[in-house]
Amino acid sequence: MKIKKLDIVGFKSFLDKASIAFPTGISAIVGPNGCGKSNVIDALRWVMGEQSVKQLRGKAMEDIIFAGASNKPPLNMAEVTLTMVNDNGHAPEEFRDFTEISVTRRLYRSGESAYLINRQPCRLKDIYNLFMGSGVGSRTFAIIQQGNIGAIIDAGPDERRLFIEEAAGVTRYKFRKNEALRKVKSTEQNLLRINDIIAEVNRQMAGLRRQAKKAERYKSFKQRVRRLDTHLLLNYHDQFSVEIEETEKLLKTLKDTDVNHVTQLKKIDAAVEEIKLKRWQKNQEISAQKSEQFENQRKIERTEADRVHLKNEIQRLADEAVELGQAKETLKGKTADIAAEVEQAEAQNTKVREQAEALRQQIDHERSGAQGLNDELGQLNQRLDASKNSLMTLVAEEARYKNTCQNASNNKENIQ
Repeated sequence: MKIKKLDIVGFKSFLDKASIAFPTGISAIVGPNGCGKSNVIDALRWVMGEQSVKQLRGKAMEDIIFAGASNKPPLNMAEVTLTMVNDNGHAPEEFRDFTEISVTRRLYRSGESAYLINRQPCRLKDIYNLFMGSGVGSRTFAIIQQGNIGAIIDAGPDERRLFIEEAAGVTRYKFRKNEALRKVKSTEQNLLRINDIIAEVNRQMAGLRRQAKKAERYKSFKQRVRRLDTHLLLNYHDQFSVEIEETEKLLKTLKDTDVNHVTQLKKIDAAVEEIKLKRWQKNQEISAQKSEQFENQRKIERTEADRVHLKNEIQRLADEAVELGQAKETLKGKTADIAAEVEQAEAQNTKVREQAEALRQQIDHERSGAQGLNDELGQLNQRLDASKNSLMTLVAEEARYKNTCQNASNNKENIQ
């Protein structure tokens, strides 16, 4: 089989669908760094069934889906289709009749994936079987990255043997052999488990046989017990029948006696009801008398409380009247003293005013005198200032006495 074409859409940096043809001969992809050459190798490795994200140079499998760029939204699916030409007939038996074989792998951002061969759903195992033995695969020497050539040259005998077997096309048969051996080993394990189950079932069957024998003995004993119970029940039935007849006769006699007793009880009940009625009437009368007595007692207590309260109130008012009389006499004395002080202050005020007026007249007379009396005038001015200060003091005392008189008048009115 030879690679014919590779179709890529939505894989890593491939936003639009890209189709890469591989004609006969040597094909090369040339471009500067970062143009996506390595992404083509990753696409080949991925469509061949690569499951390692590390080999695809990513952190998660969804990193291989186009994540968007400037003015280009991200995609929700990545798809790679590899078309191969079956010209040498080395394909597996189920695909030998096809001239072209296309392998498709899809991955959705939701995590769902799909594998297709010739547009038909298949398993990842089917893709491995298709490439096995053809020299092409995700982990074969068909894909050699930078740094792997030295690893292949320096490989040991076992690793070189793998390369030779892959090139010779025996890997597929070796894989089938190993798979057959695994199935044989799994079958042997299943046989061992079946033998264990058979041994366990045999052991349980032995126990069930013992239990069956016990059940048969139990069944025979149960039938014997049932027969004995039947005989006992018949015996009890006859005995109980005789007792029932005797009991019915006794019950009839007791019923007659009970009728007489019931008649007597009815008479007694009637008498008891009459006594209860009389007692109820007496209780009603006693209750009425108790209620009346209680109401009278409440009235007496209320009257006594009112009397004590009024007595205390009278005493309190009398004491208050005496205190008010004493306060009235005290205020009268204070009022007289204040009135005398006011009269004295008014007399002093009048006298001071007269002196001031005489001094003013004398000052006016002296001013008309000669210049030599200036010294005497200064003395008189000092006396005048002293008289003014005395006058202001007297005026202040007059105002204070007036306020005192006014307060006394107000207190007198309040007391009255």
